Amino acid sequence: MSESFEAVEICAGAGGQALGLEKAGFKHTLAVELDENACTTLRANLPAKIVKQGDVADPDVWKPADYAGVSLLAGGVPCPPFSIAGKQLGANDERDLFAWTVEQACAIKPRALLLENVRGLSMPRFAGYRQHVLDRLTEAGYVAEWKLLQASGFGVPQLRPRFVLVALQEEDAEYFAWPEESKNEITVGEAIKDLMAAGGWEGADDWAKGADKIGPTIVGGSKKHGGADLGPTRAKRAWAELGVDAMGVANEPPGPGQTFPNAPGPKLTCDMVARIQGWSGEYQWEFTGRKTSRYRQIGNAFPPPVAHAVGTAIINAFERHGKKNPRKITEHDPIYKALRNSKNGYISAEELMKAGGKAIDASDLERRIALLSKDFVVQTDPESNTTRYKLGDFKAFTGQEDHDRHEYFLKHRAKIS
Repeated sequence: MSESFEAVEICAGAGGQALGLEKAGFKHTLAVELDENACTTLRANLPAKIVKQGDVADPDVWKPADYAGVSLLAGGVPCPPFSIAGKQLGANDERDLFAWTVEQACAIKPRALLLENVRGLSMPRFAGYRQHVLDRLTEAGYVAEWKLLQASGFGVPQLRPRFVLVALQEEDAEYFAWPEESKNEITVGEAIKDLMAAGGWEGADDWAKGADKIGPTIVGGSKKHGGADLGPTRAKRAWAELGVDAMGVANEPPGPGQTFPNAPGPKLTCDMVARIQGWSGEYQWEFTGRKTSRYRQIGNAFPPPVAHAVGTAIINAFERHGKKNPRKITEHDPIYKALRNSKNGYISAEELMKAGGKAIDASDLERRIALLSKDFVVQTDPESNTTRYKLGDFKAFTGQEDHDRHEYFLKHRAKIS
């Protein structure tokens, strides 16, 4: 690699994405994170001067214009707005920074943009939101694409789907190819048997044979809830099937002669959880803070091997490696597109149903309009005898000084993780 590629990362967490991008060949010039404990971990692993703590949308924390033209703008923006387990408020959630980040990319023109989030963002509920993001990036001269990646396909022994957006400038985009996922999954037992045996526990070998699958999703949790455990009831049952007590996190691995008469097996330590998140081998990192804080930092992170793979694919595109790949334009929401492209303002329900395809009837259209109305202002024509719609403003925070996000953020800041 002959050229140096600099990265700015926002909502950097404890550094899973930062480490993966570093291994791919990027050098961070800035990492912005709200959580104090995560920032302490970042400073233990990155040059302290490049780590900034605070609200990423606060110009007193950093000024995006100072980083115009950077090679990569990356981030793991908060996932609760799109989480399947949450209320899926999307653009109405004070934690939603996805749209804001896209607007910053359109303004400062990084060579590439990399954003990751939870699988929930890939669901039909957010089709219009995704289409808006793609359209804005297209207007700014980027070729953008969404992809659902399974962390288990990159050596991470865990069920952890991540929905990833990559946008590149047109001259680079034709050389971009998504990294291929391996079908050879690493089991929990294979990944952490040595750690389980580190305290002298004689049962580690037999335990590892029973822990013969990937684990459920590691859940970092939030500041709203208590101490560290391995997730909701369903996840706890899945861990129990692997011989893991998911009711908490241990301070140390099991010792000689230790038994577990009232539990399915031993608890995991933070080191074991980190290994299951992908921190192993070449991915070495120091986590700081108390046990619960370290667990949350690890559990909320983007697995480094996945970030490494995507980062490598981006650099390969920069350096023109491989064959050209003609990009396929995926339409996420034809109803949204028809509303957005209507030159006459209002558009009839019949025209929208036609745009939506043969499967769309009046009730389907009404449902789709209701979903769009969660993220956009959708108006009906009060003067028409037939149902006609017009697309109004995007409700998400994109930097507006009068947006409700500012008040909500200040009110809930202590609970945001």
